[in-house]
Amino acid sequence: MAAASPSPDPWIPSLLQWYREHRRDLPWRRRPTPYRVWISEIMLQQTQVATVVPYFERFVKRFPNVAALAQASLDEVLRLWEGLGYYQRARHLYQTAQIIAHDRKGRWPRTFEEWRALPGIGRYTAAAIASIAFGEAVPVVDGNVLRLFARLWARPEDIRKSSVRDELFERLCIPIRHAGDPSAFNQALMELGARVCTVRSPQCPECPLTAWCEARRRHQVEAFPVRSRRPKRRHETVGLGLILDRQGRILIARRSAKGLLGGLWEFPGGRRQGREPLAQTVRREVREETGLEVEVGPALPVVRHAYSHFTVKLHPFLCRRVSGQARALAAEVVRWVPVKDLGQYPFPAANRKIEANLHRFLSGPAKDPRF
Repeated sequence: MAAASPSPDPWIPSLLQWYREHRRDLPWRRRPTPYRVWISEIMLQQTQVATVVPYFERFVKRFPNVAALAQASLDEVLRLWEGLGYYQRARHLYQTAQIIAHDRKGRWPRTFEEWRALPGIGRYTAAAIASIAFGEAVPVVDGNVLRLFARLWARPEDIRKSSVRDELFERLCIPIRHAGDPSAFNQALMELGARVCTVRSPQCPECPLTAWCEARRRHQVEAFPVRSRRPKRRHETVGLGLILDRQGRILIARRSAKGLLGGLWEFPGGRRQGREPLAQTVRREVREETGLEVEVGPALPVVRHAYSHFTVKLHPFLCRRVSGQARALAAEVVRWVPVKDLGQYPFPAANRKIEANLHRFLSGPAKDPRF
């Protein structure tokens, strides 16, 4: 690593010293190969470190390198990702593995610009991978870093604005070059924001940058950063049909690869329209999605789930086919599978809760001889 140049930012040595003494022992830091850095950074998008660690360890154990990941099926990748959320990340990860392993013949992208050209990799992730894995002096600007500098400089601008991110990115391009170690510089900023300069109750006495913090000097740390309010999350009510046949199979549908939960399997169903009875919702949605006419039977426990922009209440019902042949009318594919084999298919977390309730129902005393 090149020696650091004289810096116009006197806080840099204190930042790097703090990081050397306090950085967390994380699995991707123990052996920061390009593959492990890439996997960790994709998983860390919008997800806390503590949540990511067990997923990362399971993932790299099953897929120890990019060739192994490229050779897997998308279903297997999604199954290992299940519960981590934001599944578009997993699909992009899989696409990128194909590109690196096949199109690039195993040659890793090295620069910020090369990484930005790959699926699902924006400025923050490209900067993180290029700096940590390849030592390129390009700064990361995530929520932690935005909050840290909004306080350090007492900036009154709304940090949700893209112009604020753009400005901070440009301003940090100079100090990261002076730091001498782009990897440590970026990780130190993210670590400091995550552990010390936190959203609530920041630990100012423990911060290595206190002497340069304008918000601290003004006794206004809690006033920064400035954020506009997020829109209120909408709510949806959904009816689902758990359609069983006489062979102990259940009908599942795979969602289109595009959009929310793309590529995952689910039970047929959809949104309630107005105040229609939920049984009617199930019959209508099943007909529209699969072409089947069904008789709606007992209800299973309601499942509630929250996504980033909306909440949903899922009402599952056991159903029996009355007529028709199952077809993929609003999904990539529909499939009859043994109930006992549902665990082999990647499902959204909310549908997995419904599966558990289904197993409990089927193993208990029969409530209706038709189901």
